[in-house]
Amino acid sequence: MSAIEVEHLYKTFRIPHEKRTTLFETLTGAFKPPTYETFHALRDINFTVEEGEALGIIGVNGSGKSTLLKIIANILHPTGGKVNIHKKITPFLELGVGFQPDLTAAENVKIYATIMGMQKREINDKLDDVLEFAGLENFRDAKLKNFSSGMQVRLAFSTAIQTDPEILLMDEVLAVGDMEFQQKCLDVLSQYRKEGVTIVFVSHDLGAVRRFCDRTLLLNKGEQVVLGDTGDVIDRYVYGGGEEASLSGSITESENESKDESELVEIEETLEDKTPRWGDRIVEITGVEFYDKFGNKGSRFNSFDPMTIRIFYHAHKKVSDPIFGIALYSENGENLFGTNTELKNFKLDTLEGKGHVDLMVERIPMITGRFLLTVAVHTYDQKPYDWHDKQYSFDVIPTCRDVGLFEVPCNWKI
Repeated sequence: MSAIEVEHLYKTFRIPHEKRTTLFETLTGAFKPPTYETFHALRDINFTVEEGEALGIIGVNGSGKSTLLKIIANILHPTGGKVNIHKKITPFLELGVGFQPDLTAAENVKIYATIMGMQKREINDKLDDVLEFAGLENFRDAKLKNFSSGMQVRLAFSTAIQTDPEILLMDEVLAVGDMEFQQKCLDVLSQYRKEGVTIVFVSHDLGAVRRFCDRTLLLNKGEQVVLGDTGDVIDRYVYGGGEEASLSGSITESENESKDESELVEIEETLEDKTPRWGDRIVEITGVEFYDKFGNKGSRFNSFDPMTIRIFYHAHKKVSDPIFGIALYSENGENLFGTNTELKNFKLDTLEGKGHVDLMVERIPMITGRFLLTVAVHTYDQKPYDWHDKQYSFDVIPTCRDVGLFEVPCNWKI
């Protein structure tokens, strides 16, 4: 049985081009009608959520995720289409709406719980549980205006989970609080899943989406891109831009072939002027590209997925025993890893003309972040032919709940 049905949903906002705040502006503007810009937040969205299912909604900022959730929660009204809800909804959207800064924590819990639809007796019975879950037992009688923003959100979340939801709408609420509190939130979500609560979950945390959601909806600029298995949709989201050039300012082999000699001289002069690059260029690196597990060129990768680094070269004359190498850096410039063809016992006897070499990374060990890449080719005695220092980059998207820069394979035992 479906818990939520969304059919041909549209939402349009009218954005005024001018703002009239004074009487003079109102009077002078009376003779010309106000002009508006139409913004299409959602266009023809269609999906159903089955009872007991967890549906993830992902997409870049501005794709319409929160707008969609607010329409389902009946906070916003659609411009077109309809939403049918067959169960009781509990929205975890604007946490803390209704809080009063001059009232105490206990008083605000009672007000917020009332807004959430709880009865007075139920609120009094659960007040201690709310404060304990939020870790604010000692602040029961403190005024809310003295709380940090994190404490306020924890109080709101702890109040909201005391309800007995049939449909739970969550918008980035797992990002609240410190690591200990976030784990509490995850435990609550896991418990709701076991109890068969229907969940619609909006988050940029792809690891949490992958962990909790049966299916996922990908939005882009208000349009429904794909709805399906969570793993497949996350891959589509991360690798969907594979057809685009992955490296700003890099020179690929195919680009070189389409340029005449004067254009190439111009590019080389620009690289010499603006980028850390050196070497005699007897063997020239003409470009670097990254390829994902589907063979698509791109610059975004899921953590722990395979990746291929392809280095294009042009050997202007025959050379012997060239060595290709790479070095990997954090965005702040810390050296993380380096290797070359000699260290990996991959011997290149001679090189002449154009071609490419591939470094195949079996499993990206980084958890998240942007990483810089140096590529080089040099002689056996370390004389550089061509060296591009930190001129290429790629992003790693987290797919796990661990934190830090790298995954360390480990297990707990007792």
